Amino acid sequence: MSKIAIIGATGRAGSQLLEEALRRGHSVTAIARETSKIGQRAGVVSKNVDALDAEALQAAVAGHDVVISAAHFTTLPASAVIGPVKRAGVKRLLVVGGAGSLLLPDGTRVIDSKGFPEEYKTEASAGAQFLENLRQEKDLDWTFLSPSAEFVEGERTGSFRIGKDDLLVSSEGRSWITFADYAIAMIDEVEAPKHSRQRFTVGY
Repeated sequence: MSKIAIIGATGRAGSQLLEEALRRGHSVTAIARETSKIGQRAGVVSKNVDALDAEALQAAVAGHDVVISAAHFTTLPASAVIGPVKRAGVKRLLVVGGAGSLLLPDGTRVIDSKGFPEEYKTEASAGAQFLENLRQEKDLDWTFLSPSAEFVEGERTGSFRIGKDDLLVSSEGRSWITFADYAIAMIDEVEAPKHSRQRFTVGY
């Protein structure tokens, strides 16, 4: 079993990653500014940390096998994560990615498509930049898992498809994944790495 540190463990994606990791018997350090809503849980150590405090984050992730960053890109850029993780001596960094940098059938990015919602552009652009920073990274064993276009609450089905850089679209024409099923794909990658130094995606 792995020792997993989750940055942003109280968010919608982070909380499902926490549940999935615990379901499989891993030990988890939940990192967030305010972790009180997690409560006392077997297998969980909660740490109140401002992830932009590099020294505090480094101390919080030290001694883990894997760090998963589930924070928003606009609040926590790549430099704020990569440096502390490396200095802490953790070799693997998995990142809850965005769909904006995925590719459409014509080879253009989702974020550059005509109908892309303006209100998501700042976060999506920051996510695309985070991925580019990871691709320049020489030391960390990183993985960036992009969800589908719709990243939503919903049931844990365990039935989904895995892709690489292209947006996955269902036979009904919808691109979507629940947080719970996304968490399965991410913890699968923790347990059996198949996308070292790569981005991949998950959808129905």
